[in-house]
Amino acid sequence: MTTQTAQPALTPAEKWERATLANNFLFYKVMRHHPDACKGMLELLLGIQIEKLEMAAEDSIDIDHDAKAVRLDVYAKDSQRVFDIEIQIANTKELPERARFYQGIMDIDSLKSGELYKDLKDSHVIFICMSDIFERGLPIYNFENLCREDISLSLGDRSYKHFFIAPICATMLTNTEQKAFFELLTANKASSVFTDTLKRYVDDAKQNTQWRVQYMTWERQQAYAYRDGKDEGIAIGIAEGSRTAKLEAARNALAMGLPCAQVSQITGLSPADVQQLAESLHD
Repeated sequence: MTTQTAQPALTPAEKWERATLANNFLFYKVMRHHPDACKGMLELLLGIQIEKLEMAAEDSIDIDHDAKAVRLDVYAKDSQRVFDIEIQIANTKELPERARFYQGIMDIDSLKSGELYKDLKDSHVIFICMSDIFERGLPIYNFENLCREDISLSLGDRSYKHFFIAPICATMLTNTEQKAFFELLTANKASSVFTDTLKRYVDDAKQNTQWRVQYMTWERQQAYAYRDGKDEGIAIGIAEGSRTAKLEAARNALAMGLPCAQVSQITGLSPADVQQLAESLHD
């Protein structure tokens, strides 16, 4: 029987060299610094026409000093609509809630003081996912608010949430241009004029020394956070494991008839813990 040798983790520099448009950092840089790419992507995904797209100046939006600030990965606007677009590699089990939160933040940001609610722009939250978070096998999940008693009746609040499942889109979509876009994300394969342009933007971005340093710094910070969290988890596990062992030893000692005070001395558990355990054994 052959055993597989664990592959060493990639260094931040190696990750940068292998990164594609599906990398969150590169996706953000390409779309933020090439509005034509973002415009083309939105038109392709949503089947709309955009006359002029404005990339929002803020990377994050602070609503209140006590409220949670939100960082919208790619936040863009045209005259009538606002868009938030994100690449999502892992299923964090909270994307629907995040979409809800982002949509509220975008509404607050887009409605100026004194304007009517009717002045709210159409809002689109878009997640491009690398796995089927809804597990229904669909390439695209589009959501809007509908009446439960009559689903033909839309609330008409003009808020939309879109989830594109990249691997399924790359194989199931019949639109050639859309399929090419998702093939670029999933296989780094450029097969259209638009995806050729996107791939060139990615290659250019990877030559940007400042962005390379930013990425590697971010990767190291992530690694430190993971290591610190893992170390903390190990320490908690050891403590919990130690307590479990002490409780088991205390149960055995009490079952043998040893007095609570002696059991407390032997195991290191508090007298109150031992007393509580003794009472539970006699219930």
